[in-house]
Amino acid sequence: MDFTLTGTAQGTQARAGLITTAHGQIETPIFMPVGTVGSVKAVHFRDLRDDIDAQIILGNTYHLYLRPGVETLRLAGGLHKFIGWERPILTDSGGFQVFSLSENRKLTEEGARFRSHIDGSAHLFTPENVVDIQRAIGSDIMMALDECPPGTSDYAYASRSLDLTHRWLDRGWAHYKQTEGLYGYDQAYFPIVQGCTYPDLRRKSAEKVAALGADGNAIGGLAVGEPAEKMYEMIEVVNEILPADRPRYLMGVGTPVNILEAIDRGVDMMDCVMPTRNGRNGMLFTKHGTMNMRNQKWADDFSPLQEDGPSWVDRAYTKAYVRHLFKAGELLAMEIASIHNLAFYLWLVKEARRRILAGDFAQWKREMVATLDRRL
Repeated sequence: MDFTLTGTAQGTQARAGLITTAHGQIETPIFMPVGTVGSVKAVHFRDLRDDIDAQIILGNTYHLYLRPGVETLRLAGGLHKFIGWERPILTDSGGFQVFSLSENRKLTEEGARFRSHIDGSAHLFTPENVVDIQRAIGSDIMMALDECPPGTSDYAYASRSLDLTHRWLDRGWAHYKQTEGLYGYDQAYFPIVQGCTYPDLRRKSAEKVAALGADGNAIGGLAVGEPAEKMYEMIEVVNEILPADRPRYLMGVGTPVNILEAIDRGVDMMDCVMPTRNGRNGMLFTKHGTMNMRNQKWADDFSPLQEDGPSWVDRAYTKAYVRHLFKAGELLAMEIASIHNLAFYLWLVKEARRRILAGDFAQWKREMVATLDRRL
């Protein structure tokens, strides 16, 4: 994997770049639609490719390991061939999903023992076998196994957790360096900075991660209950240390405002289920604010979902029609809303990139942040 910086924004840490992988290039800053089990919910790959122009999607090791399973993915020749997606894929290590199973998992020095949420069967994730699973998946970017402690963790727990994550990282990194991809192309491996909301722990972790010299680095354990301002503070702390010549991936974030604030602070890559999950529940994002499509106010509004762009292919879908679909319980409502929201998120990061290169990102970002959280 290769990363080239193509521009920076004066007065901020925002930057534009280009990631080159075996399955194509990614213009940063970038938002990655979440395709947890090899599918972005309610969205066809044709729409992701042709209408939304998603340059990379995200899969999840935990879910793909449980089903369809490693052997099926091997036989298929990897996830790209299994799902028919020819562009880049990033896979999370599954750590967050395992640790969310608080009643059904146990952490040890060896790894994370857990029971499947599907059938209760027992499994073990280690730093090494999570690399092997991601080798079988064939993702372009693999993530290290880490512990993602709650945002409210006290200092003692956060410190113990971080030390375990670092020991796991040493093992995972060594195994990654000793193994090769299964399908004839290289895979990158991103370590993850943890440390909750404690600046000294974040610095300790960022220094550990930066010293590895990996192709890229991730920031985990944020947007898990801490105030937004604390999240922004931790991003600033970490990005002072993570190398500027490698992409920085902020995991699981977030709202449109979160995304712009992260870009402002030097983040290059982001993912979140929010655009599709909120869309399925009737919330649409626009550059003027958010709309609850179940509200009566849209019943006789025959204007497009967003009159002045961005929008995806068909502007024939009006607010009144989409409201009608939600009220009628039609599956098409979830599809339209999910595609609209992803199109908006992808527009937002593309426009941020354009503004960075044009030199007016800071002013544009201030204007956008003032409107994005409005309820329309």
